[in-house]
Amino acid sequence: MTVGDESPLLRASRFSEGTRNLICLYSGLASFFSSVLPWLFRVGLMSERILIVEDEADVADLIAHHLGKAGFPVEVTADGISALDLIKSNPPALVVLDLMLPQMSGLDLCRAIKSDVRTREVVVLILSARADEIDRVIGFELGADDYVVKPFSPRELVLRIRAIFRRHGSRDKDDNERIRVGDLILDCSRHEVKAANRLVECTATEFKLLRILMERHGRVQGRDRLLSDVWGYDSVIDTRTVDTHMRRLRDKLGDCARYIETVRGFGYRLAAPGR
Repeated sequence: MTVGDESPLLRASRFSEGTRNLICLYSGLASFFSSVLPWLFRVGLMSERILIVEDEADVADLIAHHLGKAGFPVEVTADGISALDLIKSNPPALVVLDLMLPQMSGLDLCRAIKSDVRTREVVVLILSARADEIDRVIGFELGADDYVVKPFSPRELVLRIRAIFRRHGSRDKDDNERIRVGDLILDCSRHEVKAANRLVECTATEFKLLRILMERHGRVQGRDRLLSDVWGYDSVIDTRTVDTHMRRLRDKLGDCARYIETVRGFGYRLAAPGR
């Protein structure tokens, strides 16, 4: 019997069966993607694994809860020695680091991370009850990328970490660029800075800060703008972060520090020589 000879009832039955098959197919696909997409999302974040080094269990649990809720793979340890072993064996993307730790202080751990060629690219965010400026300065001098004071907002902490990953993720853009202003040379592909033919060791944040100033040399950059462009978050958080990094950067540049001018009450400008 040909298709044209089929009765209307048989054709309706075949159409109904085909519709059911399509519904089953779409239902199966929906179920597949609903189970696979979250897994793919987590895999995408595996490169952004975070190690929390905090000896207060309630604080560590609070941080882990909010970071996990934000989608980050999290690991927790309570002392500096264990943390260093974990970092050396399987470096995370970022460490949330308390300063007052048993066995090995947070500052010593930060120094160890940043002085080892295998781990120096690990981002360190210090989370501490020490709120004095000198504590921030020491932390940044040892290579910390950010400093958050306790008590803290978990939401702000997550936003800061996301901002850090955004700015680090954009490092490869224009990585062949080489910028020169007077005796200052910044090589993006090598991640090198030379001041008067002297190699200057910069943290990732200092490098990006200097790069922005050199790219915009001669133009005043407000603290709010620098905080947004370099750190990726709002000025309502703390503009002192900019001043602390700028002070450290000037110390490293030696004679070339004179290129960085302070515009009182506003921000900074990298002035071309002879201005």
